[in-house]
Amino acid sequence: MLDDNLKTQLTAYLEKLTQPIELVASLDDSEKSRELDGLLRDIDALSERITLRHDGEDARRPSFAINRPGTDISVAFAGIPMGHEFTSLVLALLQVGGHPAKITEELADQVRNLEGDYRFETFMSLSCQSCPDTVQALNLMSVLNSNISHVAIDGALFQDEVEAREVMSVPTVFLNGEMFDTGRMTIEQVVAKLDTGAEARQAEQIKSKEAFDVLVVGGGPAGAAAAIYAARKGIRTGVAAERFGGQVLDTMAIENFISVEYTEGPKLAAALEQHVRNYDVDIMNLQTAQKLVPASDATGGLVEVQLANGATLRSRTVVLSTGARWRQVNVPGEDKYRNRGVAYCPHCDGPLYKGKRVAVIGGGNSGVEAAIDLAGIVEHVTLVEFDSKLRADEVLQRKLRSLPNATVVVSAQTTEILGDGQRVNGLVYKDRNSGDSHTVELEGVFVQIGLLPNTEWLKGTIELSDRGEIVIDDRGQTSLPGVFAAGDATTVPYKQIVVAMGAGSTAALSAFDHLIRSSAPAEKAAA
Repeated sequence: MLDDNLKTQLTAYLEKLTQPIELVASLDDSEKSRELDGLLRDIDALSERITLRHDGEDARRPSFAINRPGTDISVAFAGIPMGHEFTSLVLALLQVGGHPAKITEELADQVRNLEGDYRFETFMSLSCQSCPDTVQALNLMSVLNSNISHVAIDGALFQDEVEAREVMSVPTVFLNGEMFDTGRMTIEQVVAKLDTGAEARQAEQIKSKEAFDVLVVGGGPAGAAAAIYAARKGIRTGVAAERFGGQVLDTMAIENFISVEYTEGPKLAAALEQHVRNYDVDIMNLQTAQKLVPASDATGGLVEVQLANGATLRSRTVVLSTGARWRQVNVPGEDKYRNRGVAYCPHCDGPLYKGKRVAVIGGGNSGVEAAIDLAGIVEHVTLVEFDSKLRADEVLQRKLRSLPNATVVVSAQTTEILGDGQRVNGLVYKDRNSGDSHTVELEGVFVQIGLLPNTEWLKGTIELSDRGEIVIDDRGQTSLPGVFAAGDATTVPYKQIVVAMGAGSTAALSAFDHLIRSSAPAEKAAA
């Protein structure tokens, strides 16, 4: 099951085990069970601290548990955790085996102190780059607190259960049999939902913080670069972010990051955060900025950023790097059926639509790439493009048009997404040439029409373009003194990771220059 290279890597990791662990398999006579058995036997052979049993009684087959003998510590997988979930498997082995997790002791104590019984189930897909964060967060929680259990379920392998429980996107998490949440979640986000007093305590901590020299709002590539460049100047630097990594977390393959031939969004996001944490930077995650208050006499000459939790951060300068999010079609049915047939990540949710009919809205590179990927999974994919022609690269267009189960419709305005009250069952578009309306029967709609800057909270405070982007000059300066901006939220013409990093560095250097000039003593008047 594992090639020699993976065995060598895994052997090195398993040397970190400090406690014995046992793998308990629940198998049947299916090919997938034989495949899982091969994986577990390979792992068993790599460490003397691991034993393998085949007497599991889990109704889901194939599945297995990773137990620490003599304790209630256990992590479970229903399916074969390869692909993006292989890292989740390795971490589960290490953590059940006693290797400490890389989280703060404060957060670990929050998990340990949770009272009550929590039975989590996460439906994921092996091609989903968003799922591992959620799976790994809940796995770790089950290791830290015996009142918490978790099983990660491969939705593509347990299609009947996916249908019965109406799982339409991944990751989807159930708690004690009821829907808990959908989408990527970090351990901080899960704990915040369970520990209702956590947000108020965090707000009080933030209120007590001293003013920063540079406060970065946003934790994507631009924000990370800005934080590093500011911190290297030896000045007090903070980062307030809704989720560190930003839109990169939702990016699959990255092949144009100079000097790195190939990487994936979550891996790059983790590297960015680790790089920032190597410096003396105060990272404040799960923080949503709501209002920017310019420096004035009333604010003591400091810029203020008011947060959704009621706290306010103060700084001598601010770098805005709030990024962008998927643009919506804004038609009836889109919000109603979000995560119930309306999706924005074909890599994540595509496997749930195996053998079904779907549509992709958008004819740019992302839309055409999504249609090509989906065509390998679904029964049929219809690409709907508003313009009179596709805007994707010609090589992608040729590939899409060569697929026998793909249809391209241009000059088509999507007017409604239909459903039966529970899930999507159709899409309506208008032919922009004839005016005729057409209905496509399907089970899923993937929206791929570009990005929208996260700048609504800045309206009326700072100059924005007619597209809602923060207007900046070549130094990253905005219309407000001491406030700089970088990345996809700005008027920079190219929304690329390397461009955002360069812009973040520029903004931080400009902020530092502003600090030097604004604190320099005035020249003495001539005698």
